[in-house]
Amino acid sequence: MITIALLFAIAAVFGLTILIPLLQGKTASRAFVLIHGGIAATALVMLLFQFFKEGTAVPQLSVILFVVAALGGLVLFVMDLQKKPLPKSLALIHAGAAVVAFLILLFSVI
Repeated sequence: MITIALLFAIAAVFGLTILIPLLQGKTASRAFVLIHGGIAATALVMLLFQFFKEGTAVPQLSVILFVVAALGGLVLFVMDLQKKPLPKSLALIHAGAAVVAFLILLFSVI
């Protein structure tokens, strides 16, 4: 679980480097977008495996919020690929869900 939390923390750092330019009306680095998504997806898959293996050790709300965040991130990524403007509100909901999910996960690990 510590590895999963660390991966989510790293993904969060990359996510912040994407969110700040987006909120300023600028374009984020495509490399950072791909790294963020790859690390977050890896951590989510690991979390889901852990959840289905040892359900009681993983907080269900954290899993649900990370899935919601992942869906929001996927929508943002697809919109970016289609060169559509990214809604700041969706980016903030994506980030907020991920942060709350991370904090729940972190408090269950420590």
